[in-house]
Amino acid sequence: MPLSRYLISFPDPGRPGSAILYSTRKGSMVRVPEGVLAAARAGSLAEAERDLLRRLNIWTDDPAAERRAMAGLVDHTNQRSATFSATVLLTLDCNLACPYCFEGHFRANRVMTAETARLLIGHVQREHIDQGRDVEIRFYGGEPLMAVPLLKEIARSLWDAATAAGTRFSCSLVTNGTLLTRSTVEELLPLGLHSAQITLDGPLKVHDRQRPFVSGKGSFGTILNNLQAVYDLITLKPGGNYTRENYRQFPAMLDALLDAGMDPARLGPVQFAPVHPKSGGHDAHSAACFAGDEPWLMEASLFLREETLRRGFSVDKPQMGVCMVELANTLVVNWDGTLYKCPPLMGWPELSIGTLAGGINDYRASHDLDMWKNDECLECAYLPLCFGGCRFFRKLKTGAVDGVDCRRGYLDEALERLVLQDLELQPRP
Repeated sequence: MPLSRYLISFPDPGRPGSAILYSTRKGSMVRVPEGVLAAARAGSLAEAERDLLRRLNIWTDDPAAERRAMAGLVDHTNQRSATFSATVLLTLDCNLACPYCFEGHFRANRVMTAETARLLIGHVQREHIDQGRDVEIRFYGGEPLMAVPLLKEIARSLWDAATAAGTRFSCSLVTNGTLLTRSTVEELLPLGLHSAQITLDGPLKVHDRQRPFVSGKGSFGTILNNLQAVYDLITLKPGGNYTRENYRQFPAMLDALLDAGMDPARLGPVQFAPVHPKSGGHDAHSAACFAGDEPWLMEASLFLREETLRRGFSVDKPQMGVCMVELANTLVVNWDGTLYKCPPLMGWPELSIGTLAGGINDYRASHDLDMWKNDECLECAYLPLCFGGCRFFRKLKTGAVDGVDCRRGYLDEALERLVLQDLELQPRP
């Protein structure tokens, strides 16, 4: 059967007698009469129909070659990558006191030193800019805007180096939004700032309970005022962290953005997520859950996604996504110059892959690279969306990075609904 193995199909609820075909490899979809699907399964399609499905990665002329291509996709991506991206943790200091803080148990007034910043700049320039790669830095914390002078020094140096080399530099923020003022954004725009991921944990009362200032005062009003002031300057990507008890209140946060006059078309995708266990251990917020196929969590994610789309906001579509651990030109730089492959893994020093001063170690075994290159994964329709799942979740579940974190249970239940949500509600370009 020459239909792609990386494909799901299901009856079209809006058109009896039709089916929807969705390529997990390309993210493409098509409605076809059930007779066409039956002919495809029988290998008796007309050439014009085969050609259309071939372009959508729904039909494959050589199933064995398709599987080989998937097995080699990460290696091929790493060989052709023209961009280096890094998450840089400038400081562990923060002006909020969120009770569920992911990094709370090892947070302190720890700030990257000038010497570590120089090592970072030198590493990025030597290993990437001088090799002709573009550079994208995501400044992270703590609260990165509590270290603006350091942020500016790093961004300015890399901007100048990239300009001199004929490559490009850009940067973004992961920020709580309390310090994201218009004047600050205007200072950073000439240094390549283009977007900021910000957090609003639901409407005012929920947010202020979950994300108060250190003083105890609520932060919702300050953040909302800042977003209104800067959303014409950079792309804002709103999101929030929900629990089992409060997720149904979160659409009211989106209503607050609309009431504040913010146009969803000018915002980036909304990214809601459950409160996760804290980095470096199993201590978790009482409502935290990290098993993505738990019924309440599945329902919460689908409910929030639909409510977000119904209000005209965009969300990320299901699409091919490789874990950043597998990508050669991605890095996480801790405030002290230690290096990791994923931000949550910073909670486990044994999963450091080196230092700016000493270089990068061989982490193939410690991070179980290529763990998805097995018959079960390579034959799975969901492989392009999963690639073996998340090392962080696997570490939490088993105590080790020792194999796949299979997402089949979640995707069996959720993917059809996700595709139908996008078909019905996703804003069109």
